[in-house]
Amino acid sequence: MEVARKASRLFDELVLAVYATPSKLTIFDAGERVDLVRASVAELGLTNVRVRGFDSLVVNVAQEEGAVALVKGLRAVSDFDYELQMAHMNEQLSPDVVTIAVLASSEFTFLSSTLVRDVARLGRDVSPWVPQVVATRMRERFRPAAGGTTLPPAVPDAEGGADRMGGFVVHDERAR
Repeated sequence: MEVARKASRLFDELVLAVYATPSKLTIFDAGERVDLVRASVAELGLTNVRVRGFDSLVVNVAQEEGAVALVKGLRAVSDFDYELQMAHMNEQLSPDVVTIAVLASSEFTFLSSTLVRDVARLGRDVSPWVPQVVATRMRERFRPAAGGTTLPPAVPDAEGGADRMGGFVVHDERAR
């Protein structure tokens, strides 16, 4: 959400596009993740941010929205390598949509959705790294069942949560 907060100050309108195509294990299904992102946006008071799900190419969403840019968050060199390839492919598919990288603050560069999920799964508080609504839902999801420590099954999904949302689509009248 840090990237969304930063990007919301740069553009008139920001659309957070939450990717729903299965390929990575997550603890929340696509609908739950969209709801959690919406609640997180509200919690942070980001009034110029809208949330939607999608199940196609992010450039298709950008074109549907009339976007001028895709905003991607980078934590480390490994993110850069991946996002550089994606940016070049997106440019081939939609030359009018520019990819903009926003760097994570140093306090968040070590984070990944896997680390946050594992910390929560093992019973520790993740609220320093995620919005309160997400921390609460993770606590609920990983609460041991009565008489046992059964954990919920992971849900297959492509974007995984905190570190990738499939892309951010933005509008900005100043850029036209």
